[in-house]
Amino acid sequence: MIDFEKLGAFYLGRRVETATDTLTDEPVLYDAKDLTTHAVIIGMTGSGKTGLGISLLEEAAIDHIPVIAIDPKGDLGNLLLTFPDLRAEDFRPWVNERQASDRGITADAFATEQAALWKKGLADWGQDGARIAKLRASADLALYTPGSNAGMPISVLQSFAAPAAALLEDTELYRERVQATATGVLSLVGIDTDPAASREHILLSRILDHAWQEGRSLDLPGLIAAIQNPPFSRVGVMNLESFFPSKDRFALALRLNNLLAAPGFDAWLQGEPLNIARMLHTESGKPRVSILSIAHLSDPERMFFVSMLLNELIAWMRAQPGTSSLRAILYMDEIFGYMPPVANPPSKLLLLTLLKQARAYGLGLALATQNPVDLDYKGLSNTGSWFIGRLQTERDKARVMEGLEGVSQGRQFDRAAMERTLAGLGKRRFLLHNVHEDLPVIFNTRWAMSYLAGPMTREQIRTLTASRPTSASPAQEVPAAPPVGSLTAGARPVLPPGIRQLHRRTNVENVIYFPRVVASARVAFSNTRHGVDEQRKFLYAFEPEDARHEADWDQAESLPFSSDELTEEGRPGASYAECPAAAANEKNYSAWETQLKRWLRQNEHVRLLQSKRFRLTSTPAETEGEFRVRLQQTANEERDRAVAAIRKRYGSKATTLENRLLRAEQAVSREALEANQSKMNTAVSVGTAILSAVLGRKRVSATTATKVGSAIRSAGSARQRAADVDRAKETAEKVRADMEALNAELEAEIEALDSAYDAQAEELTEILIKPKVADVQVLFVGLLWMPYRQRDDGRIEAI
Repeated sequence: MIDFEKLGAFYLGRRVETATDTLTDEPVLYDAKDLTTHAVIIGMTGSGKTGLGISLLEEAAIDHIPVIAIDPKGDLGNLLLTFPDLRAEDFRPWVNERQASDRGITADAFATEQAALWKKGLADWGQDGARIAKLRASADLALYTPGSNAGMPISVLQSFAAPAAALLEDTELYRERVQATATGVLSLVGIDTDPAASREHILLSRILDHAWQEGRSLDLPGLIAAIQNPPFSRVGVMNLESFFPSKDRFALALRLNNLLAAPGFDAWLQGEPLNIARMLHTESGKPRVSILSIAHLSDPERMFFVSMLLNELIAWMRAQPGTSSLRAILYMDEIFGYMPPVANPPSKLLLLTLLKQARAYGLGLALATQNPVDLDYKGLSNTGSWFIGRLQTERDKARVMEGLEGVSQGRQFDRAAMERTLAGLGKRRFLLHNVHEDLPVIFNTRWAMSYLAGPMTREQIRTLTASRPTSASPAQEVPAAPPVGSLTAGARPVLPPGIRQLHRRTNVENVIYFPRVVASARVAFSNTRHGVDEQRKFLYAFEPEDARHEADWDQAESLPFSSDELTEEGRPGASYAECPAAAANEKNYSAWETQLKRWLRQNEHVRLLQSKRFRLTSTPAETEGEFRVRLQQTANEERDRAVAAIRKRYGSKATTLENRLLRAEQAVSREALEANQSKMNTAVSVGTAILSAVLGRKRVSATTATKVGSAIRSAGSARQRAADVDRAKETAEKVRADMEALNAELEAEIEALDSAYDAQAEELTEILIKPKVADVQVLFVGLLWMPYRQRDDGRIEAI
């Protein structure tokens, strides 16, 4: 039996004796720690490269090391095809029916053959179904399909999240993130840009930087709106209109908008957010192998997704503490086009950053390719492990030799011998050149535990993930109130220029806009006594009616979105409902603003909760439930201190009783001993006197009578001592009873504390902090056009 189950060692195959070209029984165990200096797998089609990569990931999963695997070809989904029982019916849904047909057998028969083949192959390499079960139990396997709902969808475009503060402080890394994001977005619409010369790239970079520096995240609609109306008026020393005229900006925004409106593009907005921590571990902390299948995407979409993923991975990496152990693996099954030697796609800079910095954080990269000429070998100078299989052309061999020489780190490198070795490699045989080892090794890859069915179709992926729950992105809330105004929609009404008009952003075509009066306000709340000092922004809307010039702000609705989602212009070609006369009167808006200020002072407040018993007050951000949790913790601490005080107080009483009990038990023992001794003495005295009378003399003398009397008196004394023992026992029992009563009293008092310190039953006092007159600021009152659409049944519904 091959002994390969070693902690921190990946079983990849068995060594080949090069002199005789024979396979030995010596296992090749790759130290997981060596992967922190990264690895590259190179081999032509049919060399066994995919099998080696999958085996590497299987070993990582067994060793509880999480993996993010980028799958441009669609092969890595095979990692989910693991069948511990090795039954033919397990293989049947995944066998290639065309292969069965070519061989002239049924698919069922072919599945039986495949099951037998896998069972034998595993046995030949010292493996079995139990090891497959161990693989499945060691890690969670997830198959994501960005831009598609065939597998687990993942939301990439829902937001360009603002980076963490630590990343903002790292000037170089932050600049790389901004540039890579801008390049990725532009590549998605087919714009090849130079970060230093392209005005499109500079504009997007400035927009992203402006939002992120303010701590705001952007989504794609927000980015489109910002392109049309940037939050700055100058770029460098030039006026914005001179640098990038509005007409040209609109053309760029239109290209992005067309992408957003394209059929099926909503799949990019669905599913779990792009979150590296969730990809590496489940919520319970179990390591996860996340396979990101991108075979179905176009080249620009692939580049965009990979760039966004690497961006997030770098941000996650920089937030981790340093380590010299392997924390996680990034595996990419084909890096053709992502790190070329000449061009600079957005992914290249990010991969180079990872190759240079990831080691310090325990993140290992394993990059595979069948196109060695497409690798930037200078960028791979930090790669410590090279797995080289059969190569196709002399040009490929030359480039690989160039790379091996570069990573030899000054050690003697026999180029001629290495070329001869590489020339003799056959299928599933690889040369491992590891800078952590003295010599390279030739090995034959082991049998993969996963069934290598080949690239997976969307239907197969859908079947694999059908039973797995997904986290769909929450639906955006929209006001449910029916719109007012005439249902006869037409052109946008002409209103006085003093009325500010805004539109709720939407990407839906053929919308109908209905009017609402909207108001944005900022209110400050401060109270030194309770430590309150904060500002809140409010966005209210109400439906204008012709007969109402007084605004009833009590009936206004707090909108479930921020003013960032409001734009000056609506959708092209949209229809507008009629505007009520009250909302078309410019004078009403100043009156509504005055009424809003008064209403805000009277109705908006910061609500605090206070516990007088524990002298605690909630913070403005705390819910009642959160405050009660904190209150309970305080209550528990106070209760524990009270219990300690009670125990201390009862301790002196308990000590007194324990001492009394000890003395009583000592008295019982002493009196019992004396009583027994007295009984024995009495018995001896009486017996001696009687024997003396019977055996010593023929008649009872006065002396004998005296001895008998003395013995009788001694017997009386023994009875007295027995009574003393009983009394001592009674005293001891009384002390014990007193101790039990004391304990019961103590427990009762402690039990009473439990209910007295129950924070859930604590009565809380409400404190309302209202704003001062000077702390209420109305930012604007205007007319909001809310988007609706007409359904097939003629009903109007909010978007």
